[in-house]
Amino acid sequence: MASEGGKTASEYIQHHLHNLQVCPTEHGWVWNHCAGNPLGINVDSMFFTIVLGGLFAWLFYHVAQRATVKNPGRLQATIELIVSFVDTSVRDTFHGQSKLIAPLALTLVCWVFLMNLMDLIPVDWLPTAAHAMGIEYLKVVPTTDPNITFGMSISVFILILYYSLKIKGVGGFFVGELMMNPLNPKDLGLPKLIWPLVMAFNFILESVALLAKPLSLSLRLFGNMYAGELMFILIALLGIWQLPLHFGWAVFHILVVTLQAYIFMMLTIVYLSQAHEHH
Repeated sequence: MASEGGKTASEYIQHHLHNLQVCPTEHGWVWNHCAGNPLGINVDSMFFTIVLGGLFAWLFYHVAQRATVKNPGRLQATIELIVSFVDTSVRDTFHGQSKLIAPLALTLVCWVFLMNLMDLIPVDWLPTAAHAMGIEYLKVVPTTDPNITFGMSISVFILILYYSLKIKGVGGFFVGELMMNPLNPKDLGLPKLIWPLVMAFNFILESVALLAKPLSLSLRLFGNMYAGELMFILIALLGIWQLPLHFGWAVFHILVVTLQAYIFMMLTIVYLSQAHEHH
């Protein structure tokens, strides 16, 4: 509550939006005094990201090792449904040949969903438990940290560049895709004298579109989850009256949690499908 520890509403909000950080200084590594330090590490975001990724990997491995055809349990049936859904999404959207895309899409949608799902835990529970153990700050939703969302989107962006260069070649990618589109001077019948100007203009346009892909992936996920987390914090300021509002917002937020994981997966599939297209 805002009254706990004598905090004002503003201090309460700021406290819940502050990461547990560690960073190197000239006096050694310090905790929670990393403002403006580019080498600062958000320990809580890294911790929950790794734990949830490990949970996803263990759960799917555990079910795969014990999978049966005769008497599948509810957990196996649920995971098979998820795998089938992702496989169908990849088949309908991705038109290239790659053994990586389907496992990548499955990993992203499940991992992002689990990280988003942390937003449904009442905002004071884990930070209060951490405070009792001497941990001053704790943010439990990794996707409200732009470092996490940008990290995932940059990884996808690297794959986009890799497959674009592998499938199209250096010339096909830089010249054929970035410089000859959307205004192809050859198709337009323009004099060769002005081709360099048109190609330079195309390169600027296509570079902006290319760089917008990781930005759209990361900022969309971060913005939606950050806004949802802020709503939960504002509801928590109401004290005991937060319970019905928290439940109502949580029910609605389940849609946001699921939808954002699905959108991140689908955009990744679409971008990688475009990278595999020869034309």
